[in-house]
Amino acid sequence: MGLLEKIHEPNDLGSLDLAELNTLAQEIRKHMIDVISKNGGHLAPNLGVVELTIALHRVFDSPKDKIVWDVGHQTYVHKLLTGRFDRFSTIRQYHGISGFPKRSESVHDCFETGHSSTSISAAVGFAKARDILGEDHHVVAVIGDGAMTGGMAYEALNHAGHNETNIIVVLNDNEMSISPNVGAMSSYLNRLRTDPLYDKRKEEIEELLKRIPKIGSKVAKMVAKAKDSLKYLLVPGLLFEELGFTYLGPIDGHDQALLEEVLDQAKHKKGPVLVHVVTCKGKGFKPAEENPDVFHGVAPFDPETGKIIKKSSPPTYTAIFGDTLCRLAKDDPKIVAISAAMPSGTGLKTFAEIFPERFFDVGIAEQHAVTFAAGLAFGGLKPVVAIYSTFYQRAYDQVLHDVCLQNAPVVLAIDRAGVVGDDGPTHHGVFDISFLRIIPNLVLMAPKDEDELRHMILTALKYDGPVALRYPRSAGQGVSLTEPLHEIPIGKGEVLRDGKDVTLIGIGPTVQICLSAAQELRHRGIEAAVINLRFINPLDRELILSYAQKTENFVTIEDHVLKGGMGSAILELLEEEGIQGVNVERLGYTGFVEQGSISQLHMAQGLSVKGIIQAIERLKIVGSITQSPDRVSTGK
Repeated sequence: MGLLEKIHEPNDLGSLDLAELNTLAQEIRKHMIDVISKNGGHLAPNLGVVELTIALHRVFDSPKDKIVWDVGHQTYVHKLLTGRFDRFSTIRQYHGISGFPKRSESVHDCFETGHSSTSISAAVGFAKARDILGEDHHVVAVIGDGAMTGGMAYEALNHAGHNETNIIVVLNDNEMSISPNVGAMSSYLNRLRTDPLYDKRKEEIEELLKRIPKIGSKVAKMVAKAKDSLKYLLVPGLLFEELGFTYLGPIDGHDQALLEEVLDQAKHKKGPVLVHVVTCKGKGFKPAEENPDVFHGVAPFDPETGKIIKKSSPPTYTAIFGDTLCRLAKDDPKIVAISAAMPSGTGLKTFAEIFPERFFDVGIAEQHAVTFAAGLAFGGLKPVVAIYSTFYQRAYDQVLHDVCLQNAPVVLAIDRAGVVGDDGPTHHGVFDISFLRIIPNLVLMAPKDEDELRHMILTALKYDGPVALRYPRSAGQGVSLTEPLHEIPIGKGEVLRDGKDVTLIGIGPTVQICLSAAQELRHRGIEAAVINLRFINPLDRELILSYAQKTENFVTIEDHVLKGGMGSAILELLEEEGIQGVNVERLGYTGFVEQGSISQLHMAQGLSVKGIIQAIERLKIVGSITQSPDRVSTGK
């Protein structure tokens, strides 16, 4: 039995000597590689924080002391050290443990996360609650340098420094988020981490400044300015010092003894402290060290070679989006693209390589990305902002106020709409229809397949106003992509199959499920019409109302929550028009959706042929279903 198997709680780390701790670090890395090579997951971030996580749990007393993780994709080591070794093989699997902190999973997960730049704010909250209640414990926020490109982190730093709150911020600096970090903060941290004389110089300058005598007021002001200028010129880390933090570092994040020594120092200081730790993303696994962006969130791979195990499948919607945008940009020099720290994940990597002057990676700053795009649009360009659905939630005010209120011609590309699989509820994009369709001026559409996505991209770029285009994470349907690009009439759906008994209305990838269900229903004596709605805003009112009159039975199916979704929009339309006597069954999600493969989640939530059959049984359509729904196909 190895050391790792004997660690059931953080207190078990206390008896280990330095040699044993180094052995434990090796065992943790090997175990993570073994499991993630089968399950997929966030490998490189976790390999980089092994020693840091061990040090945190040796110096601090969790769960009494609160350790708040930013983003949370680097908590695999934390999970292994807090009683979840036996379940670790289920990480990110259906009904398994989460790939992110989860309060219901462990008392050591004090705050759930999945989005960036939230840890310091939460830590300040924990600290203030501690102080008000008269409790005595430490609060630590662990944040990466990528997350420090998000404005929320600075709002929290400003608040903590102003209030002189006793918290510790551990800045895990690995020069990466998912892609290489960009911006002035990245350059600033690079200067800090590459200056070997920092600690000595800081001490010497502080001693020098103390020796400057106090003299007449006018001269004193000049001396004070000179002191400040000297400090700004020669003392790295002063940004954090000026915000009210005691700055410690930078230190080697893989030196176990040094980590514990500095964290212990931070533990005994008054007021807010920032510990700058420099780590290597992917540490201990050569393929991950050489390609940290690839192994940030990785599919199953060969643990010996690091080679990704690829399955034969059609191109993804993301890839089609990127390819189509590049094609259109070659003929239109006004097209520009914007990413919030995810050029690879959003399919814009090739665009960035071909059109470097027309590509902007703004860091983890979704709010800035959207308002920046509005400025570009009013400046005469055609901006396309590509962000995951779940991250658009962070820029809602900017979408509403800065883009739609002004009717700015901005294309909002909503990647990973719908459930996304193993990353779970923090990453499922199942709320965007609800929060976007209520906004005036905004066209909201979704393609039934990857070919329709191509035409919708052209349509969005031709439209003189804001457009949101949502598409899933998955591979495409494998349809032909040879049809010449053309515009799609705004607000017009299409009838893919006629029928007299029931109308199946789908949006995006659920259209294919509708088609499979219609085929099954025909064998059972029920003629189902299938509508590819295409546009949620504006709705094709004429088409919907005509089929309400024709079949009087609707089943809507969407990869989205039911409240405020497509089905709700159709119910609202029927109510507005005073249409009565139409039976409507809506299929979608009723709350937060757990992790699991996309197909597992669709089946579990009734987004399947079987789910449609059961919905039609509830409608009690004449002609009824004679075959047991348990025997129908899944629509996959």
